[in-house]
Amino acid sequence: MKKISPFLWFDSQAEEAMKFYTSIFKNSKIINIKYWGENNPFPDGNAMAGKVMNGTFELDGQLFQCMDAGPQFKFTEAISMFVSCKTQEEVDYFWEKLTADGGQESMCGWLKDKFGLSWQIVPTALEALLHDPDPEKSQRVMQAMLQMKKIDIDALKQAHEQG
Repeated sequence: MKKISPFLWFDSQAEEAMKFYTSIFKNSKIINIKYWGENNPFPDGNAMAGKVMNGTFELDGQLFQCMDAGPQFKFTEAISMFVSCKTQEEVDYFWEKLTADGGQESMCGWLKDKFGLSWQIVPTALEALLHDPDPEKSQRVMQAMLQMKKIDIDALKQAHEQG
């Protein structure tokens, strides 16, 4: 196991989330799930019986831990999963899959999935264009990106080259 891995707290959808995420990312799998039993530590004793006490899953080589522990804590944009994409097809694929069934688009390549977890779907071309030594070109790319929800590589390239 890697020394550091994200740990995700779900209200009661950890198993559904693990199945959802592993269906989207290649080379992914659920490694193990341990369920809460009866007489668990929750206030009503059996509120979480049968829900995930601890789950481990892998998304394209990155380990994640998760649990179901009630509604006390919610995901915020302060933490997001960053997905680096080589092509527009990859950007489109992850954007479509992660916004499905109640996910929400945001700005600049950010979205929330149906569980409320934030993701950044970012083409590698964006970094290269933003780091152009010509500050006018990189500024045009930044301004173009700030107008987008899902990142459009061709539109970024056009902004880079106009002038």
